[in-house]
Amino acid sequence: MKTFICLFGLTAVFVSSLVCAQEVADKSGYLTDSAGNVVRNAYGDCWRTGYWTPAMAISECDPDLVKKEVAIVPQQKEIPVIPEKIVPPAIVRLNAGTLFDFDRAEVKPEGKTVLDEKIVTGMKLHTDTGPLLIIGHADRIGSERYNQRLSERRANAVRDYLVEQGVGAQRLSVQGKGESEPDPVSNTGVSCRGMRGERLITCLQPDRRVTVETTAK
Repeated sequence: MKTFICLFGLTAVFVSSLVCAQEVADKSGYLTDSAGNVVRNAYGDCWRTGYWTPAMAISECDPDLVKKEVAIVPQQKEIPVIPEKIVPPAIVRLNAGTLFDFDRAEVKPEGKTVLDEKIVTGMKLHTDTGPLLIIGHADRIGSERYNQRLSERRANAVRDYLVEQGVGAQRLSVQGKGESEPDPVSNTGVSCRGMRGERLITCLQPDRRVTVETTAK
């Protein structure tokens, strides 16, 4: 009977030892006390066993040697930057004095530069820009019939230049308003009243103009 009890006691101790060994297996590279705690020196460093290897490191003692889980950050897709669409303005007012010499309908070099900057570039970049209406205007000096023809000639001259620069003719149409529509902003009918000669010609300058109206589809 005593032999059985002794064997049972030895078995219990053996099983208990296995359990304890499993609990402290991750600390096997370090010296531990009876409670399973890692023994430290006077400086707080863990005591390593003679067979310790870096693979046996634990975060409690050697955190720098323990393989850390690397957080996987999902790669963000680059969002393409869509350039802002530059649409030609609905109405462009061009001073006839810039485009033409006085009482003439041939586009001047500086007038061509203005047309390039304000009309041609935008029309080439945005082929979806709708019908473009070129309207010529004249001041009230001279006969009504003459001013009508002058305004038409100037509108046609602008159209012809735009076509030469690659703007499709099918996208262009022209009108001549003669002296029928003075510049609404300058109100020359009032501001130029009573003037004559060169002074009147200068005052009526805003009425001598070409407007270009565009409609985006």
